[in-house]
Amino acid sequence: MSDTGRPGQPEQRPGPAAPTHRPAATPQGVPGPGAGRPAWAPSGASAAPEPAPARHDDRGRGRPAWLLPVVVGVVVLLVAGAVAGILLTRDRGAGAAPTGTASTVVLPAPTPATAPVAREATTAFAAALPTTVLQYALASSQEDAERLAAGAVEAYVETLTDGAGGTVTVRAAQLESPEAATALQQQVAATLPVPAPDTGATPVDPDAPDLPESGDVTVGGEVVGTYTVADAGDGTGVAVWRNGTAVLQLTAPLADVLDAYRAYGL
Repeated sequence: MSDTGRPGQPEQRPGPAAPTHRPAATPQGVPGPGAGRPAWAPSGASAAPEPAPARHDDRGRGRPAWLLPVVVGVVVLLVAGAVAGILLTRDRGAGAAPTGTASTVVLPAPTPATAPVAREATTAFAAALPTTVLQYALASSQEDAERLAAGAVEAYVETLTDGAGGTVTVRAAQLESPEAATALQQQVAATLPVPAPDTGATPVDPDAPDLPESGDVTVGGEVVGTYTVADAGDGTGVAVWRNGTAVLQLTAPLADVLDAYRAYGL
């Protein structure tokens, strides 16, 4: 009786041993099969597919259907406005006269047509009196007896002419002091005609200056006296002024009196 069999049964012999299979080595860092699935998942079951990335619906983010017509309309309006503006500007420019640049024309000062005569007096005061004023030149010079009687140290009456009938008369007096000169100036100014009230009527001579006029006489920025210019009412104007100790009275055609006073230079 065999130890490996049972009575009445043939003896069993062991067959060749089955080969033992070991799982292939998995390289380090490479996940093996079944990695990523939970431990409770059955063998051979594949991992659940990952959800596909969400796609953005471009249709919801597109331009509104009304936007393009609005843009086109705005562009059309802008172009139409620009064209209309150009046409209007061209029409106005064609009908308007060219605008000139304003400029001030300074006329040269008039000069005498005749030569002045020689003055007999040779004092410093007489030599300071001009022999020409604008278009007027000295025609005569003599002592002023009336001013000498009024207390002047020396005084002269001089006539200047333009050679065409226009004349300027100057009475110049030298006083001992500014106070004496001021007193004489006030006496002479008191004889000037009183200006007529302004009625708003158009003046007879449109070139006549707006008189009376008065102000300070300055030399080198220093006030040395005062002046008054008035309309004599006979077509002439009279200027009376003081310069230190000198008192002067100038009578000229009304249109020239202010310019003659300013050009006298004393």
